[in-house]
Amino acid sequence: MESISQIPVCLDRCRSYELHVLQPLLQKHFDILGVPVDFSNKTVLLKPNLISASTPALSCSSPEFVAAVAACFLARGAKVLLGDSPAFGSTSKVLKKQGFSRALSGLDVVCTEFRKSVVKKLDCGLSVTVAVEALDCDCFVNLPRIKAHDQMGVTMAVKNVFGIVVGARKAWLHMRHGETHHAFAKMILDLHKLLPPAMVVADGIEVMNRRGPVKGSPLLLGCLAVAENFVALDRAMLAVLELEMERSPLAVAAEKQALPGAVLRGISFPLLSPESFAGAGFRAPQTLSPVRFQILQYVRSSLRRALSG
Repeated sequence: MESISQIPVCLDRCRSYELHVLQPLLQKHFDILGVPVDFSNKTVLLKPNLISASTPALSCSSPEFVAAVAACFLARGAKVLLGDSPAFGSTSKVLKKQGFSRALSGLDVVCTEFRKSVVKKLDCGLSVTVAVEALDCDCFVNLPRIKAHDQMGVTMAVKNVFGIVVGARKAWLHMRHGETHHAFAKMILDLHKLLPPAMVVADGIEVMNRRGPVKGSPLLLGCLAVAENFVALDRAMLAVLELEMERSPLAVAAEKQALPGAVLRGISFPLLSPESFAGAGFRAPQTLSPVRFQILQYVRSSLRRALSG
């Protein structure tokens, strides 16, 4: 029987956000995955998860985690940018309020607003407006924080790409194209096909448990995960979290499309296996909330966005 090439996902234990702990672990993962040692003349965009300036710190990426990833790419000679399109408020305001300015102090990282946009047609036929900055870099580095999610079960690498949709258009997509969880999941999966060469460094150290993406409780999972394939990393993390695939509409949609990395047998684990994290106690919502925003919800969201800008 012909052997099938497996997609590597590096899983490791880590219970600290300190730079001297994280950076060597990350560099080890990068070397295992064959990430180039020399990024000279290359632009790397770090895409964290920034919701708003006023949400709890756990709802956003950890500033210390992002700083450690930035330090790794700076050590390899890259020009490092950091950008996102927060649900509410400007990127600069969220970065300041959530502690990123302090964490990135002394690092040559350029924080950028997603100001330029371009309309792209997805495979599902939908036209979306996305940030030019996310498409024009040499390497897109996805930095999700693992969180329970009321609408999608759990939010990880693939879901974090939704942040390349510019500003209020995210809420519009919820209202206009959120008729089912599957349709919304398919749209998000199509989004990540627009990206340039990419990798994902997922923060599973302190995760959001039970509810999300804002109102959950903290859980020290102690897991660091790195891969070049978003779908594979998400599937591996479902196993780490001991969640059945059916609990994640994104995982179900990825398997239906037979995307690489959608099934565990197509993934290899050069370091730890998912079973190494068994018994952590992660909980995701048993019943998912509707994806579609109602008119009043959309109006309230739009007003909040305007006032927080």
